[in-house]
Amino acid sequence: MDRIRWQDRIVIAPDLHHGDPCIKGTRIPVAVIVGSLADGMTPEEIREAYPQLAVEDIQAALAYAAEVVSQDLLAPLPA
Repeated sequence: MDRIRWQDRIVIAPDLHHGDPCIKGTRIPVAVIVGSLADGMTPEEIREAYPQLAVEDIQAALAYAAEVVSQDLLAPLPA
């Protein structure tokens, strides 16, 4: 199965939600979607809360997050 191309569904613009990555055509940040999944919400519950989202938008948010964390830009937190 091919991973969804997040670039088709996510926009990063300085004038949109302070430059946070958001789902195109919405002001819903990727962090809200990924955080909701981390909190235990299902994709169906997220779509109920944000009916303008498609399943592919949620998949794109996860694909974006996967790409970001795979980059070597993360710094360790102080102990």
